[in-house]
Formats: sequence, structure tokens, C-alpha cells
Amino acid sequence: MDFLRAVEFATPQIEADKRLLQFKTYDDYLDSLVTAEDLCYLQNTVVARTLAELGYRSSGETLSKESFKKRLDAVLEYMFPTIRPYELLSEKIKLTDPLIQDLALRERSNRVGILATIIFVRHYTKKGFEISGYIDYAQRLKTEDWKPIFKGTKKIWPKATDLGYYHWRIGKVVSNDSLNYKVVIDPEKGMLFQNRFDRKIINVNPTAIVGSNTTRTRIKSHMYDQFILYDHVVRQRI
Repeated sequence: MDFLRAVEFATPQIEADKRLLQFKTYDDYLDSLVTAEDLCYLQNTVVARTLAELGYRSSGETLSKESFKKRLDAVLEYMFPTIRPYELLSEKIKLTDPLIQDLALRERSNRVGILATIIFVRHYTKKGFEISGYIDYAQRLKTEDWKPIFKGTKKIWPKATDLGYYHWRIGKVVSNDSLNYKVVIDPEKGMLFQNRFDRKIINVNPTAIVGSNTTRTRIKSHMYDQFILYDHVVRQRI
């Protein structure tokens, strides 16, 4: 959870551009590139800013006024969106179970496509039969009402329409592509999931390396026999 809060699943560019929040104006940004030595020799703030804008006072990229505004606006829109084309169902609900809190923490990032979380859940029925599966969290958020789940009045059950579904009693094993993932069956590695947007592979084998930009988190809850989250940070192709 600390990792999620730290990076907030921002794109690498937006994460880097958060530094621009310290500047109120473009001139403030240029002033940060000007040294005391510059002012001593030039004796003119405007000239010093001009040299900075031309890139003579920075070892890296110096932003133009237009680029500065665009990047700062992008950071502000990410952190304080003016338009929200979605509703965060977990936002106004008192979350008590740690597992539900973890899902709520990931809700926004999955809705906007920064994160593509795969849920693995395993249940045992009263007669001891296993029902388990892999769920595309973002897809489920779009296709069903999660309020009862966030309230803790309804459990998450795998379905035959999910990425993966296994019902021991009836011997049913199903796999399906989803909005965010394609199912890949490897003769040696078994079931893998390929993200549709950056084509990265997620290996859900608990003994294997899960894959780049992906973390595996096992969460304990009295509501579930086993619950694992595979969090994949989507790297958009440029």
C-alpha cells in the first residue's frame, strides 16, 4: 500500500513534472536556473532569464514558456481533475476490511487506465469444492455495481466470463480475453496474461518472476480463502 501511495501510478512524465508545482510563474522557473554568479556578472535579471530560457544555464532540457504551461497544466489536471467521467464508488463508503481498503486504493487508477490490476481469488464451498479465478479488476468495475463489495455486504466471486475460471466440482476450466488482457497459454510457463496496451507479460505462477512494471501482493482476509493482487503499471507506447 505504501508503494501505491508513493507513486500514485502516475505516468513517468507527469511524475517527473511534479517538480513544476513549486513555481507560480514561468519567470519563477527561469529564476531557478539562474545562479548568483550570473546576476553578479550580468547585473540584469531579464538578461539572465533570457540566457536560461535559451538553455545556457541548464545541463538538461530547458522548457519553453508554452511547454512549461502545458506540462504544469497536465500535472494539475492529473492531481486535481476538473472533469471526472467516472464515479468512485468507494469514495463515500466507510471501508473497514483491509482487503477492501486495498481495492479502493486502486479503484481510480484502474478506472483511468494507469493501472491494470488482476485479482486472483479462491473460495471453498461448504462441501469443500474449490472455485477460483483471475479477474480483470478494471473490466469488472465497468460492468457491475461494486458498492455492495466496498460496503462488505457482498463477496467477489470469479465468473465463467473472467480471465480465468475454475470450478472443481463440475470440472469446468475456462479462460477468456478481457478489455485489458489477452490470455496466453505457454507449454512450459502455463497461463500468462499479456496487457493489450503495452504488451507486457504478467506471469501469475507464484514461483516465477511476475514481470516488468508488475507487483504481486497477497492479502489476508477472513472473507476469502486466498486473495492476490497483480498490479501492472501500464506504460503507454509512444
